[in-house]
Amino acid sequence: MILTVLKEPDPRLHIKAKAIEKVDDSIRHLMDDMLETMYQEDGIGLAATQVGVDKRVIVIDLNAGSEEDEPDVHCMANPEILWHSEETSTCKEGCLSVPETRADVTRPARVKVRYLDRQNQIIEIDADGLMATCIQHEIDHLDGVLFINHLSKLKQELIHKKLKKLKKFQNL
Repeated sequence: MILTVLKEPDPRLHIKAKAIEKVDDSIRHLMDDMLETMYQEDGIGLAATQVGVDKRVIVIDLNAGSEEDEPDVHCMANPEILWHSEETSTCKEGCLSVPETRADVTRPARVKVRYLDRQNQIIEIDADGLMATCIQHEIDHLDGVLFINHLSKLKQELIHKKLKKLKKFQNL
């Protein structure tokens, strides 16, 4: 089922999501709906808070939209960063909840993450490159933080003005 992606400045995007007890059929169903929504919206990652669900669940497929590459789906419940490198990388990030906006964000280049997978098994992975960026971006959502919160106050104000104009235009 396609879910509605919340758009900034919806206050639900700024809540801290609650941990889940275990990955059961209802969480797997949520993960499936989130993946379907992410593909529909042409994204590569989606957090449950972006669809108005107050649970620590994210889905990622860096190959979304690629006709050559096989899907590389990661469904994560209660993801937590155990370690991050001091080395950083800067990536031009975008977000389904912040339409038509991209900006350079600097984050740790590598992370070690622990999470529960679809079978409720504890998994630990080391991630770098786009995967590390995407995981950090989605975990930020679970903590009520958008990528634009990493920008200067001036850039944030400009983006919020742009979003208001965009919303006004779409409501005409």
